Amino acid sequence: MNFLFEIFRTFALMNTATIIDYLKTSDTSELFAQAKQSKSEIVGNKVYLRGLIEYSNRCAKDCYYCGIRASNKKVHRYQMDEQAVLEAVEYAYRKGFGSVVLQSGEQQSHEFTQNIEALLKKIMALTNNEIGITLSLGEQNEDTYKRWRDAGAKRYLLRIETSNRALYEKLHPQNKIHNYDTRLKCLETLRKLNFQVGTGVMIGLPFQTLEHLAEDLHFFQDMDVDMVGMGPYIEHADTPLYSIVGVGSTHPQRGGQTPPLQIENRFDLTVKMIALLRIQMPTINIAATTAMHTLVEGGREKAIEIGANVIMPNLTPIKYRENYFLYDGKTVVKDTFDDVVNDLEARLAHVGAEIGYNLQGDSLHFKTKSV
Repeated sequence: MNFLFEIFRTFALMNTATIIDYLKTSDTSELFAQAKQSKSEIVGNKVYLRGLIEYSNRCAKDCYYCGIRASNKKVHRYQMDEQAVLEAVEYAYRKGFGSVVLQSGEQQSHEFTQNIEALLKKIMALTNNEIGITLSLGEQNEDTYKRWRDAGAKRYLLRIETSNRALYEKLHPQNKIHNYDTRLKCLETLRKLNFQVGTGVMIGLPFQTLEHLAEDLHFFQDMDVDMVGMGPYIEHADTPLYSIVGVGSTHPQRGGQTPPLQIENRFDLTVKMIALLRIQMPTINIAATTAMHTLVEGGREKAIEIGANVIMPNLTPIKYRENYFLYDGKTVVKDTFDDVVNDLEARLAHVGAEIGYNLQGDSLHFKTKSV
């Protein structure tokens, strides 16, 4: 254990140039070995399941990279009915999932706040207060966050997408509902309300550099987050950002952009980022995202092998799932949920991991801070 915390101290003090060297290297043997050891000895080989429920694709935001942005008129909008949500939760609970995630496009309304609050209370009653609930519902005011925390939610994922202010502003319209400082304030409010706080970034964005990725790792540490979900950027054809890596552009700031990181490097960079983060912050939870599997067959398992310890199987009913596309190429699995979990068990076994059934899998980082 002392050896691992010595590694932690070393990596915690890494400057941007040193991180970039790790991101550039083709010899990852030492980096991955240290990450695996850190994971094995600190958080272990258990993988925690978070049953993902994509509650709604209605969104007030117009982010340039997102398939469900408000201006995309090709999207068939939906909001799941309460019974469908509860059936998905009941399945997760019965099958030993320790947690579920309610995810949605960003909405700020009294009705939305009430609907989520009522759902949370019913979920807790349905599961005898035994299932963990993560919310990923965007920017809200403090009162809304507090109501949801009091109703039973214990984790909140609010991805920054990039920690670099200038790059953030290239990815969003310049108006009051797309504000970098608001995003930061929401993360701070969530911490104040005793949520386990998660954030994350996209890797391989147009305009993005390795310096930006190094900044992201420092940002996670400076924000003292409890969990991170980061994955490769994947384009969606109906977004302004799409054509920056293709032909032509509808992006209002295209002129003078930094050339995008090569598409073929996105997966490799993501794996390196996960390894560096596991060493830098050994006690946090790190998700192996669906986007990794979309880019590379077995991508989630590779992430688990070198540092991640959370997977989010999609429990959204098919009739809704087909309309929740944040990026192109997302796999819509039509196998039974039981088949999906059985396949996942086998895949994880190949990388020396196992599912932690009936475990909420709270962040060790959060637990340590709470002592």
